[in-house]
Amino acid sequence: MQTVDRLIAALRRCCQTLPDQRIGQNKSYAMADFAMAAFAPFFTQSPSFLAHQRHLETARGRSNCQTLFDIDKIPGDSQVRAMLDPIEPARFFPVFADVAAALRESGGLQDMQVLSGHTLIALDGTEFHCSDKIRCPNCSHRQRGRKGTEYFHTLLAATIVAPGHNRAVPLQPEFVAPQDGHEKQDCESRAARRWLAAHGAQYAALKPVYLGDDLFSRQPICEAVRQTDGHFLFVCKPDSHPAIEEFRAGIVLDERVERVRRGKQTATHRYRWLCGVPLRGDAKAITVNWLEIAIADAKGTITYRNSFVTDLPVHRDNVAELAACGRARWKIENETFNVLKTKGYNLEHNFGHGKRHLASVLATLNLLAFAFHTVCDLADRAWKAARRELVIRKGFFQTLSALTAYVVFASWRELLEAMAFARPMPQGP
Repeated sequence: MQTVDRLIAALRRCCQTLPDQRIGQNKSYAMADFAMAAFAPFFTQSPSFLAHQRHLETARGRSNCQTLFDIDKIPGDSQVRAMLDPIEPARFFPVFADVAAALRESGGLQDMQVLSGHTLIALDGTEFHCSDKIRCPNCSHRQRGRKGTEYFHTLLAATIVAPGHNRAVPLQPEFVAPQDGHEKQDCESRAARRWLAAHGAQYAALKPVYLGDDLFSRQPICEAVRQTDGHFLFVCKPDSHPAIEEFRAGIVLDERVERVRRGKQTATHRYRWLCGVPLRGDAKAITVNWLEIAIADAKGTITYRNSFVTDLPVHRDNVAELAACGRARWKIENETFNVLKTKGYNLEHNFGHGKRHLASVLATLNLLAFAFHTVCDLADRAWKAARRELVIRKGFFQTLSALTAYVVFASWRELLEAMAFARPMPQGP
């Protein structure tokens, strides 16, 4: 079975476990068709995908919804939104385990491993809805001066990344939303600890090293990581960690200097580190290992400086790789959030907000589409052949959208091989 078929089948099986819903008083609907119909436009990167398939079904008696996504009957857009609104997004989270399994079995995960077998999982939050009018009980809120109250949704993303690797693989998110029994608004820190408690054990076999910005280098999150048998490598800004700055004051630090040539330019990478420093200034503080990287150009001007804390051992032989891993945190911004917001997924677009969970469900399905695409880029032979032939990502999805609007394909293999010019277009109805 091709990777794309395997992943879509996994999502379909998950959708079949959703409780059936009713519209009106009498008729009960199977939820799988509604969930798959919501997913299909994200996966094909075509907002009009369902409308095109309805026309095909009328003209040909069948459509690509049936052959490619196993949708028995194409529902209307408003029906999809109404039916998915009561469903909690966590119902779709098991599919991310299939994503990780497909990546591992294809060898794609091995290519992303670092530090003698560890996997980097970057944690970070991003906003995906904001309005001063549209809101639901799961919205967070903030005051915007004279503009009044602003309502927004934020998710904490967990993404497999690797330095020097141009792909990022999203895992199940954790949504920042009002929590029962808490008076304060929810935040990324609490969401990170919930994510670790819910999913950390699931990924322990990957020997994960969690990456995050300075917000995460606090003792509660570091302890939560260790409780799941994971490791941490978090950004540590001097201003927010005075105990570390005070502890290392006056100490002659271990140091390693490398000169790195890129093209005609030469830069100096200076690494410093210190082990066994207190994370904060009280008797219950855990001890961590601290490291810093500073990059200077040929004139000696510092062009980059950052420091990190970790529970992993730091020494001369691994400090450069640890620093590179810490810097890979930015891949969740560039290869994940930037792609989701500007490269066809339109994460910040309001596809439907609903009154309960719709906004979060649609964001989850959007993340799954991105995860499926990434794994297919790495593991599916027919998918990769079509991507190579069509060169750029945008051209790939434009071709996919155009072909499926007019031709019914019996399988993903038939479609992808046609896109790669490896077989003729199917004929007839």
